Amino acid sequence: MSEFSLSEINDRISKESKFIDPLKASIGEVIVGQDELVNKILIGLLANGHILLEGVPGLAKTLTVNTLAKAIDTNFQRIQFTPDMLPADLLGTLIFNQKKGTFETRKGPIFSNIILADEINRAPSKVQSALLEAMQERQVTIGEETFKLDVPFLVLATQNPIEQEGTYPLPEAQVDRFMMKLVVDYPKKEEERLILRQSARTNANIDIKPSIKPKDILKAQSTINDIYVDEKVEDYVLNLVFSTRSPSDYGLEDLSQLIEFGASPRATINLILASKARAFLEHRGYITPEDVRYVGKDILRHRIILTYEAEAEELSSEDVIQRLFDSIEIP
Repeated sequence: MSEFSLSEINDRISKESKFIDPLKASIGEVIVGQDELVNKILIGLLANGHILLEGVPGLAKTLTVNTLAKAIDTNFQRIQFTPDMLPADLLGTLIFNQKKGTFETRKGPIFSNIILADEINRAPSKVQSALLEAMQERQVTIGEETFKLDVPFLVLATQNPIEQEGTYPLPEAQVDRFMMKLVVDYPKKEEERLILRQSARTNANIDIKPSIKPKDILKAQSTINDIYVDEKVEDYVLNLVFSTRSPSDYGLEDLSQLIEFGASPRATINLILASKARAFLEHRGYITPEDVRYVGKDILRHRIILTYEAEAEELSSEDVIQRLFDSIEIP
């Protein structure tokens, strides 16, 4: 790529990403102390990839997603997953109209732009599968009719890491469909002081006005495809992913005993896509290794399956990924 065309892309991205800062400021009026969560949800939205959120209750996951939907002027649906839920409760069903003598389609809550699938692991596998099919195909079949889902379309599914009683854990193949798995942590003390001052009141609802339109998101999703990826950065991503499959080829023999299955090709694709979205957030027309490192753990943590040896040593996928990042040479 010539220097001229790269600087041209840079200028274009710089102009087209101007809405990002006002959008983050608008969300920041309501959400305090979750800057990284907001950034990574925006990365998922821009890269057109769904997100799995894991965190204890009360960390503003629902509020963050609802605030984002309002800020970009899209429809939002929060769906509480329960053990007695059926796929029809999510997708919709055919209702018989006695007057007309015909079946009519009643669409379910999945027909929205931003979906919060709360406690996805509480619903049985057939409901989880129905949601994941809609996420992958971006369409829903009710009876004999197929309906395209609205765009932009983003699913954020939450899991509670504490309560595992009465849950149906997502199988690895289904978890792999999520672009990122974010671990939502507690805010810092000063951030929680701001939350306290802002929200410790009986009428703490804060309304925000939309700062952009859905068409701006769709345009940004299209623009992100043009962000430049250097061959050295491609090699870096490939080395990271391949080192999860064959650690010994990268001088990491000890990790061979810890990783049962490495990351799939979907991880490679998502690392590049999420890095492009991160570059867009930073108003840049090219990816740096720092972008890859910023999204790396979120892309890989749910795609690496550890051995019993790793569990016996009380190692998590986070520990293994950190070792990989520390060992693979940065271009």
